[in-house]
Amino acid sequence: MAKLLLKLQRYFRRKPVRFFTLLALYLAAGSLVFLHSGFSGEPTVPGSPRSPAAAEGPGLPYLGVMQLGRGFKAAATVPAGARRHGPWFKSTSKEPSERGKPRENGGPRSRALRGRSGREKEEDRARYVGCYEDNTRRRTLRGMSFFDYKKMTVFRCQDNCAERGYLYAGLEFGAECYCGHKIQASNASESECNMECKGERSNTCGGINRLSIYRLELAQESARRYGSAIFRGCFRRPENVSIALPASQLMLNMSVDKCVDFCTEKEFPLAALAGTTCRCGFPSTLFPLHEREDEQLCAHKCAAEEFESCGSAEFLLVYQTQVQDNRCMDRRFLPSRAKQLVALASFPGAGNTWARHLIELATGFYTGSYYFDGSLYNKGFKGERDHWRSGRTICIKTHESGQKEIESFDSAILLIRNPYKALMAEFNRKYGGHIGFAAHAHWKGKEWPEFVANYAPWWATHTLDWLRFGKKVLVVHFEDLKRDLFVQLQRMVALLGVPACEDRLLCVEGQKDGNFKRSGLRKLEYDPYTPEMRKAISGYIRTVDAALKLRNLSGVPEDYFPR
Repeated sequence: MAKLLLKLQRYFRRKPVRFFTLLALYLAAGSLVFLHSGFSGEPTVPGSPRSPAAAEGPGLPYLGVMQLGRGFKAAATVPAGARRHGPWFKSTSKEPSERGKPRENGGPRSRALRGRSGREKEEDRARYVGCYEDNTRRRTLRGMSFFDYKKMTVFRCQDNCAERGYLYAGLEFGAECYCGHKIQASNASESECNMECKGERSNTCGGINRLSIYRLELAQESARRYGSAIFRGCFRRPENVSIALPASQLMLNMSVDKCVDFCTEKEFPLAALAGTTCRCGFPSTLFPLHEREDEQLCAHKCAAEEFESCGSAEFLLVYQTQVQDNRCMDRRFLPSRAKQLVALASFPGAGNTWARHLIELATGFYTGSYYFDGSLYNKGFKGERDHWRSGRTICIKTHESGQKEIESFDSAILLIRNPYKALMAEFNRKYGGHIGFAAHAHWKGKEWPEFVANYAPWWATHTLDWLRFGKKVLVVHFEDLKRDLFVQLQRMVALLGVPACEDRLLCVEGQKDGNFKRSGLRKLEYDPYTPEMRKAISGYIRTVDAALKLRNLSGVPEDYFPR
């Protein structure tokens, strides 16, 4: 053995290149073995952060490629008598995904196209059913929907729909996800579903006005839950109740869950409990949900649930289901070039992106931007890529405040927000993204004082410049828009020169939050404003208040002054 080793040593001394070649091959083989073992399975570490949840929109948490069974399990364990309140479309499941199990490469769509024999296996939680036509005016799947023009995948769409109890998940245009309980369109040729998913090029996500639809296989019928429903209040029965709420069913064993499930199955966004009758419909001029009654008038015990109220024949208890009201979801570019440029002007952090969302739903036309924000484009603001002078969008987002920039516009909607809230919102956006939050280190460090010193004066000069140089300015206070959305949105739409359809505005009220409205400012453990900061900001508020009143406008809202 020693002689053999000695011979090898002498050989490699004479041929060093061969020695290093063999060594490199050995290391490469070891690396491949290591990588293969790493992909074949991962240990599950409870609580380990794996998915980039902060990058996704509110109400639609990042679900990654976790197994669909999680959504059904969470739903199946909901107690039968649990009253469903809480945020609409927000998942309450917190159990970790089953990442320890190996997953197959390629989604069910690719398996269907490749003809694998395992497509119909019992363990598959989603089954591809085909390519279907779609129409922006009348959707094929009429439940919840969301867009992501950067990270959409088949599994992500399926997971979102499954989490909310829908039977079908459909993908369109490579980046759009639609959910529903029934398919309301005819088949299309498979060749027409030809667009790759934005988040995984190996799979197909529909086409132009074409949906790749999957049926989400349920282990048991009792697992089909519809998530949280928003409690809208107690309302007097409308005069033409059969027209205002066209679907109804007698339920002797009435409960909130049963009525909400019935209306969700019928694809209506409103469920109204009227004693032993469940009624379904849309918000409309016949039933606008603007005049709430005392809840005691609806406090009649449900037959099936002792601790729930089910309203009466005269006073209806109304819930908003998970069904998306699609009457205001269609959007497009202007059919002809706009004759005037209308600015949607605001100080950063004053809710401009949220206002854009409302305007797009209310008018049916895309809004543009003086800038280009790729993250906004990826979330569905398709006017973001157009040049602001293109004339294809209904109005233009801008934070500019110079005379030259302001005089470039023919009219403007000027959105003003409480500077204390606006400064914090912009600081959160700057250090945490559109819907994220700044870290405590940023609030405690030098960044916050420097930010306030630079931005607080700009809050005042921005408004003063638009009041001075703007040609036709409609002032809208962010607080008034939140408090009375219907009336304020009517004013904004009127300035834009678009006929205000009341039913469409009522639809907007039910879809008002969108993907870029931050879910309230995160409560800090301390007040970030020092006495010196408050003193300076109070002076700016008084200056703006006086400027508004000088032009015969209402001054700033009272809640600007408590500090």
